[in-house]
Amino acid sequence: MNHVITIGRELGSGGRTVGKEVAKRLEVPYYDRELIDEAAKESGLSADFIENNEQEITSSFLYNLAMGNSYTYGMLGLGGTNSMPLTMQVFLAQQKVIQKYAASPCVIVGRCADFILRERPNVLKVFIYSSMEKRIKRAVEEYGYSQKKALDAITKSDKGRARHYATFTEWEWSDRRNYDMMLNTGSVGIDGAAQLICQAVEQAEK
Repeated sequence: MNHVITIGRELGSGGRTVGKEVAKRLEVPYYDRELIDEAAKESGLSADFIENNEQEITSSFLYNLAMGNSYTYGMLGLGGTNSMPLTMQVFLAQQKVIQKYAASPCVIVGRCADFILRERPNVLKVFIYSSMEKRIKRAVEEYGYSQKKALDAITKSDKGRARHYATFTEWEWSDRRNYDMMLNTGSVGIDGAAQLICQAVEQAEK
């Protein structure tokens, strides 16, 4: 297997579980939490800090990005990282880790990996989604949330991921044009989604 599979996903869609199952079937490494740990080593920030703040984009950062000042220059590699917001430092550290992992076949979940690896050959970009009803049901079952807490968490997650993705990629998070496959686990199930991804990889490598 020569492909890297990137998986974007909605909270409650089962995307993480799909990614683990794909990695198991294809016998390749699976990277999710590992990206946080490695980015922490790369940036010098704590793993807990990165996990809690990797999708927190401040209004001041967006303003500086739009105005094209020193933050933007740092983002483009034209200035030192010390002048950059911590959010950008986290993104750049994760980008470096993702590029390192993508040197070999693997499954990478989230963190704009589809965008970061957009110019690499043999990358299958997947987006996993589901209906709100089924996402809430999964969040209640998997995380022990109440119905209200599940809805609040999903709504917050969707907004945060969309904002984070748009800020660092200038793409729309759920736009089908950014992906090779979009799979509704509410229709095809977790196993069905994993099977379809594996079949797509097999077909691409013929």
